Amino acid sequence: MEITLPQAVFLFLAAVISVFSILTVTTKRILRSATYLLFVLFATAGIYFELNYSFLGAVQLTVYAGGIIVLYVFSILLTSSDSQKVDKIKNSKFFAGIIAAIGGATLCIFITLTHTFPVSHFVAGEIRQKVIGTALMGSEKYQYLLPFEAISILLLTCIIGGILIARKR
Repeated sequence: MEITLPQAVFLFLAAVISVFSILTVTTKRILRSATYLLFVLFATAGIYFELNYSFLGAVQLTVYAGGIIVLYVFSILLTSSDSQKVDKIKNSKFFAGIIAAIGGATLCIFITLTHTFPVSHFVAGEIRQKVIGTALMGSEKYQYLLPFEAISILLLTCIIGGILIARKR
């Protein structure tokens, strides 16, 4: 079996996502964790671009890799110093986490192997930008202007709360 270039790129991006995801949750320094998460989000955008979902890949890069990581780093730098390390996890919590992770992985593998995936009825190619813009900016059913505004207000509230917490110290 010969591996094609798209398959090799996907395997590389999947390996990057797996490695940096593990590093994100296992590192003891919080800024390094945010940096590893940035690499995970970049690799996820790479998979979107490989699938020819350029709009979704661009949103992944701008909103998540750009905005959310900046928000995380901003709040980390406001509330704690990089020299602080996470306390060591107790053995009982560590083993409970390992058991939960193995159980979740087993459940995911079981569902993936037993599910029959129907043939997709999507047309090859991208959706026009006008259709995407109408869906994002409309306020009718299945349109996303109101949820977008609610999330914007929520993020603004989180930023203001982080600044207030940091100023009290």
